[in-house]
Amino acid sequence: MLRQMEGSRAVAEAVALCRPEAICAYPISPQTHIVEALGELVKAGSLSPCEFINVESEFAAMSVAIGASAAGARAYTATASQGLLYMVEAVYNAAGLGLPIVMTVANRAIGAPINIWNDHSDAMSQRDCGWIMLFAETNQEALDLHIQAFRLGEELSLPVMVCMDGFILTHAYERLDMPTQAQVDAFLPAYEPRQVLDPSEPVSIGAMVGPEAFAEVRYLAHAKQLQALERIPALAAEFKRAFGRDSGGLVHPYRIADAGTVVVALGSVLGTIKDTVDELRADGHRIGVLGITSFRPFPLAEVRGYLERAQRVVVIEKSLAVGIGGIVSTNVRVALSGVHLHGYTVIAGLGGRAITRKSLAKLMLDAERDALDPVTFLDLDWDAVNRALQRERETRRSGPLAEALLRDIGMVGGRIA
Repeated sequence: MLRQMEGSRAVAEAVALCRPEAICAYPISPQTHIVEALGELVKAGSLSPCEFINVESEFAAMSVAIGASAAGARAYTATASQGLLYMVEAVYNAAGLGLPIVMTVANRAIGAPINIWNDHSDAMSQRDCGWIMLFAETNQEALDLHIQAFRLGEELSLPVMVCMDGFILTHAYERLDMPTQAQVDAFLPAYEPRQVLDPSEPVSIGAMVGPEAFAEVRYLAHAKQLQALERIPALAAEFKRAFGRDSGGLVHPYRIADAGTVVVALGSVLGTIKDTVDELRADGHRIGVLGITSFRPFPLAEVRGYLERAQRVVVIEKSLAVGIGGIVSTNVRVALSGVHLHGYTVIAGLGGRAITRKSLAKLMLDAERDALDPVTFLDLDWDAVNRALQRERETRRSGPLAEALLRDIGMVGGRIA
C-alpha cells in the first residue's frame, strides 16, 4: 500500500510486520522516532506478543537484546552515534555469540566536538565487529532492508545492522510502499533459533575459549560472513519476486557499462550523485556510479567486476580514518588489487555538511582530468584550517580547536555572531 510517511515511522512499521518479540529502547537522535513508534504499536496492542523494554542506556539495550535473543526471542533495537559507541562491548558480544539481533543505526557523526547531524562515522567505527552491515540509499530501501535483515540474520545466526542516514532519511516524508502482514509472513518464517537457552537442555552460551580454539571460532564468524555474500543477493532476488521491486543486494550499478570514471558511495548521497552524473552524461561525460549496499561482508568480487574496466575510480565517503584518509576506499582498493587505474578518495559530508550537485560536478570533472589529490576533502574551508594551524604554531595556549575555529568563521556557540 502506498502511503506518505516519515522514514522513521516506515522503519518502525516494517519492523513491527516482522513480529519482533523483544524491543529494547533507549532514545538518541536521530533514531528516537523509530522506537517511539514501536512503543505506540506495542501499547495499542497491534504488535503482540511483544515486550517493549525501556532500558537505562544503550549498553543495556544491546545487553537486553542479547539476553532476549539467547532465550529464543526475535530481538530488535536501534541507536546512533555516541549510543552505538556506548554499547560497543555488547555489540561485539552479540556477533561473537552468533545472535540474530537486528539493529537500526540512524547514522550520525561522532564527537568531540558534539554534532548531531549525519555522516557515517558511527557505523564505520564498528566495521570489524562481526555484524552484517547494510546501507540504505532511500527510505523505501531502508524499509525493505529491515524485512530482509531478519530473514538473513536468522538463516545465518548473525546480527544485522541496517544503516540509514540520520535526518536525511529518518526525518524525511515521502511516498512509500508498505507491504501487508500477509506478504511479510510469507517471506519471513517464524523464528527458529539455531541456539537457545533451554532449562531442559542446559548449555553455556559465551563460555571462555582459550588459544587452543579461539582462532577457529573467529574463522567460523568469518565463514558466516562469506556465506552472507551468497545469501544477500539470493534474498534480494526472492524479495523482488515477492514484493515486485529491487531492494538490497550487494551493489547497485548505474550507467556504468561504458564509464571511464566510476564514482563509488554508500547511502543517501547516491541520489545526488546519480542526478549529477545524469547532467554530466548529457554533456558527453562517460561517468557511472556504483552504490554499495553490503559493506560487511564486503563484496570484493562484485566491486572488482564493475570497476576493473574503468580508467579511474572516485570513492566518496562520509567518514574519515584520521591519519590515513579513506575507509570505504581502502576496501575498494583491496578489491582492485593488481588492477592499474587512477584511484581517488573524497571525504565529504562530515557532520552533516551539504554535498551539492555543483560541488560534485566540479569534483567529477577534475577526476576526469586526473586533477584530484589522492585524498580530497570536498568543500573544505582551507583558510580557516590554515589559520588554526598557524595559531597553534605561534601560540602555546591556543585554546580548543573547535571553539577557536568557530570564532574564526563568525560562529559562536553554533550561532552566527
